[in-house]
Amino acid sequence: MHFDELLGVLGEFGLYQKYVFFLMCIPSIIAAFHMVNSVFLLGIPKHRCKLPNYPNDTFLSQGPAHDDLVKAYIPTELNVDDDVVYKKCAIFSIPVTGNATTPSEQSCSSWVYDKTVYENTFASEQDLICGKQIWATNAKMIFFAGVLVGALCLGALSDKIGRKKTLILSILSLLASSLAVSWAANFYVFCVLRFIVGFSCAGLFMSAFVLGMEIVGPSKRMWVGIVIEYFFALGLVLLCLIGYLIREWKYNEITLSVPSAILLSYWWLLPESPRWLVNRGRLEEAKVIIRRIAKRNKVQVTEKQLDALECDEKVTGQLWHLFTSRVLLVRTLIIFFNWCVVSMVYYGLSLNSGNLAGDFYLNFFLTGLVEFPAYTLCLVLLDRVGRKKLHCACMVLGGLACISTIFTVLYLGKSHQMYSTVILAMLGKIGAAAAFAVIYVWSAELYPTVVRNVGMGASSSCARVGGMLSPYIADLNGIVGGHFGQALPLVVFGSASVLAGLLSLILPETLGANLPETIEDGKNFPLQKRATKYQENGSSNAYDNRVFTEDSTKL
Repeated sequence: MHFDELLGVLGEFGLYQKYVFFLMCIPSIIAAFHMVNSVFLLGIPKHRCKLPNYPNDTFLSQGPAHDDLVKAYIPTELNVDDDVVYKKCAIFSIPVTGNATTPSEQSCSSWVYDKTVYENTFASEQDLICGKQIWATNAKMIFFAGVLVGALCLGALSDKIGRKKTLILSILSLLASSLAVSWAANFYVFCVLRFIVGFSCAGLFMSAFVLGMEIVGPSKRMWVGIVIEYFFALGLVLLCLIGYLIREWKYNEITLSVPSAILLSYWWLLPESPRWLVNRGRLEEAKVIIRRIAKRNKVQVTEKQLDALECDEKVTGQLWHLFTSRVLLVRTLIIFFNWCVVSMVYYGLSLNSGNLAGDFYLNFFLTGLVEFPAYTLCLVLLDRVGRKKLHCACMVLGGLACISTIFTVLYLGKSHQMYSTVILAMLGKIGAAAAFAVIYVWSAELYPTVVRNVGMGASSSCARVGGMLSPYIADLNGIVGGHFGQALPLVVFGSASVLAGLLSLILPETLGANLPETIEDGKNFPLQKRATKYQENGSSNAYDNRVFTEDSTKL
């Protein structure tokens, strides 16, 4: 008897599985805190050069005399809708005292910051602006590089020592590194610690996701795999609230770090994955947990059924097998590209929320809130309209919404931009969030069973690359000025999304089809027969033949 067959006796999603699944959703909230907290840690407030010999200088004007002094020292860059914008990095060497004076412009070495949005950030504390603005973007990229390395290393570790131990190690590492970030003395220490935070986040979310998925039955895995994303979205909403209430970056980071300590109680509250124990041949330990599940679910499991448990036969292939034919090569590259783009757009739109017109905190709050209808859309439509149509529609419509912001920025007044640009950006985020959920299910169904794990792992690595690219695109407005620079990040995200969505039309639909088992099945997949009703609800489920060791959607 295989473990999935035993779940038919225990219950695919009984009371005990609900208990474990709920506990596994909490780390998703914690992971969301740190995955997008660079918006608050490395946000760059409005700023201008500090006035020489003026000790009480602040960003906001202190009256007409102060306004005249600012105008005398700091040249005007441009005038936008009657709002004078002063240069951020240049200052006159001497004040203008008369027509005969020709001041020379030079770079300044100290600045004052607007404290309307942030009290301070690491970027403002370290003056990561002007020539150093790229440093802040590099720090965001280094965090996502940590996520990439963590996913690869901790994913392999969880297969060796277990999901529960990897989860606890990730929690300890996250707690220590995120608290240490608050005392980072310089940029390099900050980057090293943020790399470790990203590394730990990958292990935290992945281990929790995998443990939660491995304890439920085949027909429930798609459902719980999407529902857990609601908690990630909830984490973004709570992050916005914490950022709004605590506007000093050090206290903000401490506040977000402390909840990780609560997760240490999981050592006593959580079981090890019984599926992992069975597959590792540790049957006696697995039986103890299975008896506990049966007791909590109020069902009977006999010793004969327990003694009949056996390890699932593992038939594995290599990643290079996906490139052995033209058909598989094209499909694999399209899947990789879609994973990369959807991750880039998803995180890029979150990081870009500070560049949108209107209130910063409201915009960031909306980027998290819109994910709830996105995942609901997936739950309702995924098994009705199919993977291909839903994914393509989400990518293309979301991308077109992002591209359309160029017209609102160029042709609408400032008052109208505040609403139209934000609405279009939020539509883009809905498309990216929904597409992220769909591509995970779809690609798992497209890869043949023999290479499903390695294919999903490689796809997830492509998503990390997209995450690493997202900060650079989100910060393009700092390189390209004016109205076009404001819209440029959204245009790039939108164009990439449309391209990926259209390319996905080349991929075959998998709804209701028998999953490919061998490489040869993968080559002939469109010719596969449709699954029977029993197979659709049972053994041919997209996740039935998977061992959940690969990454999850967001990480």
